[in-house]
Amino acid sequence: MPPVLILLTFFCCLVLVEPFLSEEIIGGHEVKPHSRPYMTFIKYVDAKGNRKRCGGFLVRDNFVLTDAHCLGSSMRVILGAHNIETKEKTQQIIPVVKAIPHPDYHPKDHSNDIMLLKLQRKAIRTKAVRPLKLPRANAQLKPGYVCHLAGWGRKSLHATKGTDLLQEAELTIQDDQKCKRLFCYYIKTKQICAEDPKQIQAAFKGDSGGPLVCDNRAYGVLSYGKAKSIAPGIFTKVVSFLPWIQRSMKRF
Repeated sequence: MPPVLILLTFFCCLVLVEPFLSEEIIGGHEVKPHSRPYMTFIKYVDAKGNRKRCGGFLVRDNFVLTDAHCLGSSMRVILGAHNIETKEKTQQIIPVVKAIPHPDYHPKDHSNDIMLLKLQRKAIRTKAVRPLKLPRANAQLKPGYVCHLAGWGRKSLHATKGTDLLQEAELTIQDDQKCKRLFCYYIKTKQICAEDPKQIQAAFKGDSGGPLVCDNRAYGVLSYGKAKSIAPGIFTKVVSFLPWIQRSMKRF
């Protein structure tokens, strides 16, 4: 490899990126309460004993899909929530009986950042609680396609506390080559890159596990992005993991 390319690759990998922990949407808007019935709010304790939270989404009555980097102990899922600081009548709080992270997840490069959570009991379907469909096998998204991402949390880069109300942003699918230039660990066969071209809306720390919803199906699971700027979010490509998802739900 020419010296210049080696140097560019080195600096690319020095760009500060990190998993999105604790739900956040920058520049989004509040959604109509309970209009995203698949959204789940996940609470857990990390290896250092810190209380953490992630997003996720219901894919079957007793299974939630999220990120592998959201793995922890004392995991529980809140379904049917709009205001996460209020005990709404629509909410169902269910403990996680088994966490199933992808066996090939690598935290250093964020590859295979996907995990299933089996709930202790089946969720009761209501207007506020309902699974989200997964994409069809071999389905692909072309650059320019507009999708949506929902989550709870900070609404600006400098905010210190998240919002209690579910927010949503519109994000556009980006070209793989652009994403590879911005994120040297980007793998186009396993990941999707999406952003707001006007750089007003973005995913940020904490939307981890939230779904990239296109045509009412979950095409991505938000994994990571740049730590201190509005930039594209990198999503685990759900269609590439459909066989693993189906096998895992059948097995457990």
